[in-house]
This record gives sequence, structure tokens and C-alpha cells, in this order.
Amino acid sequence: MSLQKILAVAATVTVMAEAAQAQTPGAAPPVAPTTAASTAVKPAGDIVTTVQGAGQFKTFLKAAEATNLTGVLKTNKNLTVFAPTDAAFAALPAGELERLMLPENRQQLQQLLTYHIVNAPVDSSKIKGKKGPVPTVAGTNLVLDGSGDALMANNATIVQADVQATNGTLHVVDKVLSPTAAAATPPTAAADTGTGTAASATAPAASNGEKVGARPAAKGN
Repeated sequence: MSLQKILAVAATVTVMAEAAQAQTPGAAPPVAPTTAASTAVKPAGDIVTTVQGAGQFKTFLKAAEATNLTGVLKTNKNLTVFAPTDAAFAALPAGELERLMLPENRQQLQQLLTYHIVNAPVDSSKIKGKKGPVPTVAGTNLVLDGSGDALMANNATIVQADVQATNGTLHVVDKVLSPTAAAATPPTAAADTGTGTAASATAPAASNGEKVGARPAAKGN
């Protein structure tokens, strides 16, 4: 069974119908990254409290707060989050993180973060032995690959899978994910979801007042 077919029912659930406009946070320098992601992440409540307790996702948390996504990650159910470590953010091209953290680039930062969120439960059992695209909250597909020795999300390795928070599943990845990397992944045959619809999801307004656009539903055959 294809990965898309497994997620077909859950993919139509919206992440958030609407959210209150967050106050614009002041620009701040990014948090210094940790040097490694070797410490195992342990469940500690919801997704936010779990990553807070791990101590190696400070940049991810700062970016989520800046883009009004913290509430989504705390309260929405059945989410799957591919969380880059601080070391992963530190590996971005020089100056890229600082640029994304500027107030005028908050919508772009939100688009990047929502690309790491799937609006359906996806544990490792749904990845192993399979390969295919999965729609993200950003409206673009993430390619999950369980056909090799390591589980992959685009070109990132899932270094720890299946951290079960109270409101979803967390997978730790060693790279910041991007649609560009997904496009570079060798194509596979498109999976039939059996529903005639694509994922529909919205994110709360970013601090600059704009919304990440939801991916429109595909027309039925």
C-alpha cells in the first residue's frame, strides 16, 4: 500500500481553521546551536514541551514562536513534525538563518517551518519499505523514503524516529528540509489517494500579517 493512500483520509483535516494575530516579535540573533544531536529525545508532553526538554531544538522553537506556530504545535492533534536540530540549522548557508529571522521575512520563515509539518500521523511503520511524496502544511510535497537502510525525508536522515508526544509524532532530522531537495529526489510513480482530493491545510498568520496559502483540492477524475 502506498504512503499517500495510507494518509488519504487524514490529509483533508485542516491544521487550524483560524488563529489570532500574533504580536510582531522583535528581531533577535539566532540561538547558538548545540554541537550534536546524539542525545535521545524523550517524550515530555505535547510537541513543544518535548522539543523544549530535549535542549537541541532552540532555533526551531525560536522560529516557531516568531511565526505564530507554537500554539499549533502545542494544541493541534495528529501532527507529524520533522524537527531539525540546532546543528541542522547551523549548517544552512552562511547568513541564511539570520536573513530568515528578520521581521520582513517572517512569511518565508513560516513557509519553511510548515514544510516540516504533515497534517496526519506518520510513524516509521508507514515509511519503512515505502517511498513517495506526502503533502505538508506548506502545500508542497515532502518525499519520505524507507526503502534503504536509513529512513529519509528528502535528503535528510531521520536520526531518531517515533518520538510520541501527546498530540503527534516527532522525527528528528539532521538537515533543514526544503522543497528544492524534494525536487532533486528521483521521481516515483504518483500514488492514487483514492479520494480525489489533495491535502488541505492552513497555517496561522505570520507576524507580518500574511498567511501561508493552503494547497487547493485537486479535481476528481
